[in-house]
Amino acid sequence: KFSEWKFKLFRVKSSEGSSSDTDTVVTDEQTKREMPPLKAASLEQRQKDMSSLETVPLASSFVNPNLSEGIKQDLKIPDNNQEEPEAMEMENHISNLEKLCRICGACYKHGSNIKYPVQGPADADVQDLLKKMGKKITLWQAIIYKVFHIDVTTDLETIHPRHFCHNCRVIINKKIISVTGKELYFPKTVKVDWQPHSKVCKVCQPHRSYLKRKNRQCHLQIVKKLKVTNENAKNIRNKNANSKSNPKDEVNMIMKNITNCKHLHLSTKQLAVEYPADFVKSISCQACEHLLADPVQTTCKHLFCRTCILRCFKAIGHYCPSCKYPSFPTDLITPVKPFLTILNSIIVDCPLKDCEEQVRLDEYSHHTLIHEESKGKDAYSQINKGGRPRQHLLSLTRRAQKHRLRQLKLQVKAFADKEEGGDVKSVCLTLFLLALRARNEHRQADELEALMQGRGSGLHPAVCLAIRVNTFLSCSQYHKMYRTVKAATGRQIFQPLHALRSAEKALLPGYHPFEWQPPLVGVSSSTDVGIINGLSGLTSSVDEYPVEALAKRFRYDAALVSALKDIEENILEGMKQNGLDEYLSGPFTVVIKESCDGMGDVSEKHGSGPPVPEKAVRFSFTIMSISVAMSDSENVQIFEEFKPNSELSCKPLCLMIADESDHETLTVILGPVIAEREAMKTSELMLELGGILRTFKFFFRGTGYDEKLVREVEGLEASGSHYICTLCDATRQEASRNLVLHSITRSHAENLERYEVWRSNPYNESVDELRDRVKGVSAKPFIETRPCIDALQCDIGNATEFYKIFQDEVGEVYKRPNPSKEDRKRWHMTLDKHLRKKLSLKPVMRMNGNFARKLITKEAVDAVCELIPSEERRAAIRDLVHLYMLMKPVWRSTYPAKECPELLCQYSFNSQRFAELLSTKFQYRYEAKITNYLHKTLAHVPEIIERDGSIGAWASEGNESGNKLFRRFRKMNARQSKCYELEDVL
Repeated sequence: KFSEWKFKLFRVKSSEGSSSDTDTVVTDEQTKREMPPLKAASLEQRQKDMSSLETVPLASSFVNPNLSEGIKQDLKIPDNNQEEPEAMEMENHISNLEKLCRICGACYKHGSNIKYPVQGPADADVQDLLKKMGKKITLWQAIIYKVFHIDVTTDLETIHPRHFCHNCRVIINKKIISVTGKELYFPKTVKVDWQPHSKVCKVCQPHRSYLKRKNRQCHLQIVKKLKVTNENAKNIRNKNANSKSNPKDEVNMIMKNITNCKHLHLSTKQLAVEYPADFVKSISCQACEHLLADPVQTTCKHLFCRTCILRCFKAIGHYCPSCKYPSFPTDLITPVKPFLTILNSIIVDCPLKDCEEQVRLDEYSHHTLIHEESKGKDAYSQINKGGRPRQHLLSLTRRAQKHRLRQLKLQVKAFADKEEGGDVKSVCLTLFLLALRARNEHRQADELEALMQGRGSGLHPAVCLAIRVNTFLSCSQYHKMYRTVKAATGRQIFQPLHALRSAEKALLPGYHPFEWQPPLVGVSSSTDVGIINGLSGLTSSVDEYPVEALAKRFRYDAALVSALKDIEENILEGMKQNGLDEYLSGPFTVVIKESCDGMGDVSEKHGSGPPVPEKAVRFSFTIMSISVAMSDSENVQIFEEFKPNSELSCKPLCLMIADESDHETLTVILGPVIAEREAMKTSELMLELGGILRTFKFFFRGTGYDEKLVREVEGLEASGSHYICTLCDATRQEASRNLVLHSITRSHAENLERYEVWRSNPYNESVDELRDRVKGVSAKPFIETRPCIDALQCDIGNATEFYKIFQDEVGEVYKRPNPSKEDRKRWHMTLDKHLRKKLSLKPVMRMNGNFARKLITKEAVDAVCELIPSEERRAAIRDLVHLYMLMKPVWRSTYPAKECPELLCQYSFNSQRFAELLSTKFQYRYEAKITNYLHKTLAHVPEIIERDGSIGAWASEGNESGNKLFRRFRKMNARQSKCYELEDVL
C-alpha cells in the first residue's frame, strides 16, 4: 500500500502511539537487504548534480531521484510536514552531511564506504607517492587545495562534510603522478556551495516532484501472439542482433569517416606475419586502425597518424579521440627511436596481384614507386609514324638528346633570361632538385643541394682531422678507413691524408702573420715557423755535456699568436658585450699561465729509435684572461677562461723525451723557450683580429709546477731539505712550532741574488753558515716561477699524510711511539683491506688524484673509524677531516669568491683550529716536524688568494690532463720514428 511505502521511506512516527513504531520503522538491516547496489556516477552526472545545487532549492541537487528507497532511508530525509526539535534536526543534518563527499557532493556507495578525512595528514600511500614525485606537502587540506582549488581549512562541522569519496582520491592520485604538469580532465570550476542548515535545507529536504504519483498509463490493446516456428525464430534472432548497435563500433565508424584514409594508409591485413593482437593494436593508429604512417604521440601517450589526428582535431575539437584528454597540434611529438625502429622493421605484403614480395614498412613507399615507374613505362607509348621505334631519352647519343630537348631548352633559356638573369644552370639544377624531392629521394637531393652550395657531399678536411684526433687514429688507421669508405660507397666522404695535413697547417702555429714592436731580441722575425727541433741552436763541443734527448716545440710567439686566433670570436664578442668600440686597437693585456710537468715511464714496447731514457717533460701555456685599459684608468676584462684546467685550453709548447731530474738537459731544451719569453716581456705584439690591427702585451705567470720542479728550476734544495717551503724561508722546526703565521718572502730575483752569494761566498763563511744565509738555494735559477701552491699536488700530498695518520690511529701509535716495521706493515694491510671492502678503493703504490679525492670523504672516515678502538680518537679523526673538508674547497675551486665565499671567510679560523688539533691530539706525529704541503695549506692559502684571486685556476691540472693525451697518442705510434711521432703528438 501507498501508506506503508510512505512510512518506510520517511520513517514517520505513527500518531497513535509508540506501539506503531515497530510496525512502521524499517531497520537498517532491512534497508541493506532491500537496497540494490549503486552504480558509480559518471563525470557528466556529477557535473549535472553540481550545477543543480545553485538552482534547485530542494534536496534534488544532492539526492539522485534514481536512488532506491534504502539509500533515501539511509540519508534520513525528514518530512516537510513533520516538526522536530532543533537539536534533532541538526543531528540529522550532520548525519546526512557525513554521507556526502566534501569535494563533489556525491553520496558514498553503500556497502563500500571508503572515505577519507579532508583535514589531517595524508595516508602512507599518498605520502610515498608525493615523496617519489618530489612534492613536500603531506596534509590532506593542502593536497585538496592544490588539486581542486578548494580551501577546507575553515570548514564547519554543521555546514561542510568532513570526508571525501574514493573517486576524488583517484583524481588526486592521477594529478600527483601527472608528469606533464597540465590540468587533469576534471571540472574544477564546478564547486559545491555548502549552506548552513535552514528550513529549506538542500541536504535534509526532498524534492516535492519526486513524491507525485505517476500517471497510470493506458494499456495497449493486447494482440494475439503469432505462432513461432523454428525458421521464424531464427529470423527474429538475426533481426534483433542486427538492430542492436555497439556504441564502440559507431565511434570507430565515425572516426574512419573523419580520417578517410583508406586509400592512403596500409591496413593491418597486409601484415606478412600473424602478430599478436596487442602488438598489432600498439602499431595501429587509434583513429583509423591502419598501420601508423608518420606516427605522432599526444600528451596522453596515444599514437596516431599525423594526418588522422589533425583531421580529428579539426572535426571534433582539440582533445584525444581515445581518452578525451585535452591535446593540441603543438603538443604532438615524434615517438621514441626504439619504437620507430620496430615499426619500420615490420614486414608487409605487396598488394599487387603479380607481385609476391614482402618488404619492410619503411621501404614500402620506394617499392610502390618502382611499380608505378614500370607501369608508367608500359603505359607510355609514343605515336609512331613509321620508321624505327622511339628510344628512351637516356639511351640516345648526346646529339640526339640535344635534338629531342631543343624546344624545352629554348623555353628554359627564355625563362632564365626573363626571371633569373640568364642563369640556365641554376634553373635546371633547381628543377632536378624539385623532381627528386617530389619522389621522396631526399638523400640524392641533399647531395645535389650541397653540390649547388659548393659544399660537396664529403666532409671538410678540418672535420676529418678532428675525427682522426678525437678517435685517436694513427695515419695508417685513418688511411685504411678512408679507402674502405670510398670503396664501399663510391663517394669520397673522408678526405685523404694530404688534405688533412694542409688543414692542419692553418690550425698550428706559424700560419698567421704578425709583428713585434720593437722586434724581439735574439728571435727571428719570420712568422711562418711551425714545429722546430727542441735542440736547434745548440752548438755542441767535445768537452760539453752530451745531450741524449729528443725534443720538438713551437716558437713561443708563434704559439701565442695561434692561441689568440683560436679565441678571436670570444675576444670580439667580449668587446661587444662590454660596449667597447669594435675598432679599438688596444693595447690589450694578456695574462698567461705556464705549466710544466714530468712524466714517468712513457716507453714503447716496440718501435725503433735511439736508446734514450723513456721519461718525458711537457711544457704548456694557457691564456687566462685578456683585458684592455680605458682612458679613466679602469681595466675592462673582455675574455676570461672559464675552464683553465681543461686540456683543450692548455696549449702544448714543448715536448721532450728526457728526465725532469736531469738539470743540464732541462736547461738546454727550455733555455731558448725562456729566452723568447723574456724578450716578449718588453715588446708588443701587432696582430690582425677582426680585420683590425691590434696590439697585445703579455704577462707570464709560472704557476703550474709541482714542488719538485719548482725546486729544480728555482735552484732550491730537494723537497727533503731543512728549508721546508718554496714560498717562505721557514725551516721545518719553525713551521712545526708556528703552524699558521707565515708570509710569502721568496722570489725569483731574490733566488738569483742568493745564488750569487752561494757561488762567490763574499763573507768567507763556513758551509753551514753560508747555507743558512742563502736559505737553501744551491743552483742557478733559470725559470721564473710565481710563488704559489699547486692545488692538485697539494691535494695529493695532504691525502698521503692523512693516510699515514689513519694508519697510525689503527695501530694506536699515540700509546707506543716507536712501532716496528712489521707492525706498520700489518696496519697498512688492514687499512687497505678495509677500504677496499667498504669503499671499493683499490690499494695504490703511489697516491694519485682520484684516490685522494675518495679518501678525504665522510664515508671513508666512517670506514676508518670502524678500525679505531677508542671513541675519543674517533672524534679527533672526525674533527680533523671535517675541518680539512671545510678548507679544501677554498684552494680547489676555480673562483672561490664566487663558489664558496663563506668558506673563504672562515678559512683562517678553520686553519687555526686544524693547527691546534695537530699540536694537541696528534702531537706524537707532529713534534718538531710537519710536511711541506700541510705547512703551505695552513700558512699561505689566504695570502695567495688575496693576491691572485684563486689557487685552483692556476693549478697544473690542465697540464696533467694533457699528459694523459700524450700517453694515449704515444700508443698510436703514428709514424714509426720517435722524432716524427713527437711531432704528431705535439
